[in-house]
Formats: sequence, C-alpha cells, structure tokens
Amino acid sequence: MSRQLPVTGVERMFGPDEIIVSKTDLKGRITYANDVFQTIAGYEEDELLGQPHSIIRHPDMPRCVFKLLWDTLATGHEIFAYVINRCKNGDHYWVYANVTASRGRDGDIISYHSSRTVPNREIITRHIAPLYKTLRDAENRHPNAKQGMAASGRLLGELLAQNNMGYDEFLFSLSKAA
Repeated sequence: MSRQLPVTGVERMFGPDEIIVSKTDLKGRITYANDVFQTIAGYEEDELLGQPHSIIRHPDMPRCVFKLLWDTLATGHEIFAYVINRCKNGDHYWVYANVTASRGRDGDIISYHSSRTVPNREIITRHIAPLYKTLRDAENRHPNAKQGMAASGRLLGELLAQNNMGYDEFLFSLSKAA
C-alpha cells in the first residue's frame, strides 16, 4: 500500500505513564491498537485494524532496523528498538519499543505484541537520530530499496562488530552512557 503522506516536522509527545500497545498477525497487519496508540497516531480504530503496521512508518526510519526487527521476531526472540513513527497528519513521535512474539498452545508463533514507551530524549538526540540519518543516507545512495537496505544493514553490522556487541546490547549500552 503506497502512502504519500506529508511530513510536518512537528513532534508529538505522550506521557511517561502511558504505553502504546499494538498487536499484529504474522503478516504485520494490526489486530489491536490501544487508545494511546490511536490518540498519538491520529487514527480511529477502524482505520488501523487490518492495516499493515507500516501505516505509521516514517520515511526517516531506516529499513535495515525494520529488517532486523522482523528477522529477530521470526526466530522467536524479542527485540528492543528506538522507532520514529509518522502520524496520520504527518507529525511524528519517537518510541522505545519492545516487540515480542506471541505463541499458541503448541508453541508456534501466532502473532506479535508491541509495547512502546517514552524514549530517553538524550539517547535519541546524541545517538539514535544521527545513526538513523547515517543509515538512511546509505539507503538513499542506492538505486533501489533492496540495495539500500543491504548497504545500511552492513553499516549497522560494522558498528555492532566494532563495539563487539549485538543490537540489544548496543541499545542497553546507550542507556548506561546517558
């Protein structure tokens, strides 16, 4: 589904006591969106249910981070990530997301659950926003999205290798540095 939504540059905030929650099916289609999600994203529930979660994808969000997220979830592991999302009107909001697989009685993955909290502003400003800009710049230097995503994925992999840590460890190290 192609969306040529505007980007306003206006950031929306939600409270430190609020949690944005959504659930998706295995294909990433929204099956549940709590009131906080609906309010900050500016969508009504009937506009979200059945839609791909990418309905809120912001163009500044590196594709390689989403690939890492989906690859990690496919293994049954949880993942943490800083994510910039786009509201219906083009505003944006940052979250610190924890995404997990939900399992059926037989142990098979049946859906995904995401809880998002207010991120640490200093970490976003000092580390995440500059990193994401570098990754998006790498993506944009290539003639197609697949090549761009591969290039930014290599850059992210090199950063993690230089620091001798996995992605979650990298994020947690930022919390210690803040």
